[in-house]
Amino acid sequence: MSGAATGAATSRFTAFMNHPAGPKTVFFWAPMMKWCLVAAGLKDMSRPADKLSVSQNFALAATGFIWVRYSLVITPINYSLAGVNFFVGSTGLVQLGRIWDYRRKHPTIPAPS
Repeated sequence: MSGAATGAATSRFTAFMNHPAGPKTVFFWAPMMKWCLVAAGLKDMSRPADKLSVSQNFALAATGFIWVRYSLVITPINYSLAGVNFFVGSTGLVQLGRIWDYRRKHPTIPAPS
C-alpha cells in the first residue's frame, strides 16, 4: 500500500474509533448486544405457533419500533440502534402473525393461559 492509502485507512479507522457512536461508547455496544434478541426471534421460527407468547412478542414488536424512532431523534443519531430495533420489531410482528394464523386455523383449541 502506498503511504497515502495507508494514511487514509488509518484516518478512517481513527475516525470510526473516535466517533460519538463508536466502539468506545455504549451507543455501539448496546445495538451489538440487541442482535441476540433478533437471533432468539429467528430461532423461535422453528417453535410451534401454539407455544409462542402473544404478550412477549407484542412487547418485542412495540419496543422495537418505539426504539427505532428514538434512535433517529437522539444525538448522535444511531443508525445501528435503529437497524437492530427494526429487526427486533419485525421478528415480533412475524411471530404475532404466526400466532394469529394458527389461532385462525384452529378455532376450537383454547388459547394457552
